Amino acid sequence: MKYKRILLKLSGESLMGAKQFGIDNDKITSYAKQIKELHATGVEIAIVIGGGNIFRGVQAEQGGMDRTHGDYMGMLATMINSMALQAALEAIQVETRLQSAIEMKEICEPFVRRKAVRHLEKGRVVIFGAGTGNPFFTTDSAASLRAIEINAEVILKGTRVDGIYTADPEKDKTATKYSHITFDEVYSKGLNVMDLTAFTLCKENNLPIIVFDMDTPGTLYKVLTEEHIGTIVQN
Repeated sequence: MKYKRILLKLSGESLMGAKQFGIDNDKITSYAKQIKELHATGVEIAIVIGGGNIFRGVQAEQGGMDRTHGDYMGMLATMINSMALQAALEAIQVETRLQSAIEMKEICEPFVRRKAVRHLEKGRVVIFGAGTGNPFFTTDSAASLRAIEINAEVILKGTRVDGIYTADPEKDKTATKYSHITFDEVYSKGLNVMDLTAFTLCKENNLPIIVFDMDTPGTLYKVLTEEHIGTIVQN
């Protein structure tokens, strides 16, 4: 394996599958099976999931709601997704721990860095919910922050496309894919990988990002076992 400890970032929207909102059971089961396949190799896996399939703070602000209030609602949405993924993983016998940046002692542990690392060392999958626990920060920022805190070697960003392209491949059929690209090139070309705060955290801490297609079963395993799967961003 290329990496021993990874952080997997999933978008909330990806959990919708073919639905307009909410969680598609087939999609979350597919993700859980992919995670189990990788986990069986001994790779230590931490996960951060967005909440956009349920609620987004930015959308609430556009509707006149206070942004801070909306962002906290978005954090709760990430917890629903995190609990759903935890249930899907445990249904297929993958031991999992859920930690939240906002204390919810009845359903999960509070985020404690040393405890999270210990869970990983014991072979448990750790899911980090509720973002950073602060408004105005995305779950991309949470993923970058948690990855750095637990000394993950890479962030794997699962998307609907198989890497970073010169343009949106769903809109521009002439777009070509990068296999490798530097952080500075992403900046200069204005490519959309993560929000700027998250991206800068990764650049400054020399943490590579691999963008890949999570929707094709088996790809998560291939990212760590084969060359040239997805796009790698590094210094």
